[in-house]
Formats: sequence, C-alpha cells, structure tokens
Amino acid sequence: MRIQHEKAQQSPQKRLQQMVDRLRESDCRITPQRYAVLRVLAESTDHPSAESMYANLIDQYPTMSLATVYKTIHLLKLRGEILELEFSDLGNRYDGKKPYPHPHVICTECGKIVDHEQLDLQAIINRMMAETGFKIVTNRLDFYGICPDCQETENNSE
Repeated sequence: MRIQHEKAQQSPQKRLQQMVDRLRESDCRITPQRYAVLRVLAESTDHPSAESMYANLIDQYPTMSLATVYKTIHLLKLRGEILELEFSDLGNRYDGKKPYPHPHVICTECGKIVDHEQLDLQAIINRMMAETGFKIVTNRLDFYGICPDCQETENNSE
C-alpha cells in the first residue's frame, strides 16, 4: 500500500512520466495521441470516462480515434497504472492519479466523483479479513449522495 500512496502524492508531471516510463518498459510506443491521453489521466481530478477524454482531445488531435483512448486505457490497466471504476449507469470512469483502491463519493445527480482518503481503509480491510477469514486482494468502497453543486441547484429551483 505504501508504494501506491506514494503515486498519489506525486505531482501530475511526475505521475505522467511514471506512466510513460511504465509503457516504454513494455515496448509500447508513445505517440502524441497516447501521450495526450496519459496527460489527461495524470492531471485529471474528476475521473474521466474514455468518451470525455476523447471529446476533450479530438480538436487538438483530429486524427485520433476513440479506439486509441481505449487501447491506452487497456495498456495502463494491464500494468496497474490506472484504476477503473465500473458503473452500470455512469459508464466506466478512470483514475490515473491514484491507481489503487480508495474510497469515492459519487453524486447520483450529475455523476461527479470525489476521492476521499480520510478513512483508515487498511484497518477496515484488516478487520474484514480477521472476521471472515478471507484474504482480501482488492476492494472498492463507494458512497452515493448529492454533491454540494446539485444540492444548491435543487434549493434554487424550489
């Protein structure tokens, strides 16, 4: 867990370089389009979808395809450099800054996702293992609610 948390504390530039290095170690080409996807993931705080990354980059890279975004995501997932959050109603979202399991708070109105690090997740995992006998290999802890922006919108429309 310590190495994972060190990734989260890196600057976006260091995180970007780490992802580039990891792909190069596997002989993956770093095209300008792939680099742009990596940059979005390293800098993003809002857990983008593949489609939103593509939409944000298509003007700058008109020859890029959505397949390029998905292939880059796939390569990063294989190397443990990205966390995929799967949702049936929001579509899959991706976290390149913190590619390890951590709690999220998710707005049921707008789909906004916020990281939350204040829980002692390791203590919860240890307790679950002790009480169930399971060896926990991964986890996902999500909280759902209405974000402050959507609450304000609701209050203004009343």
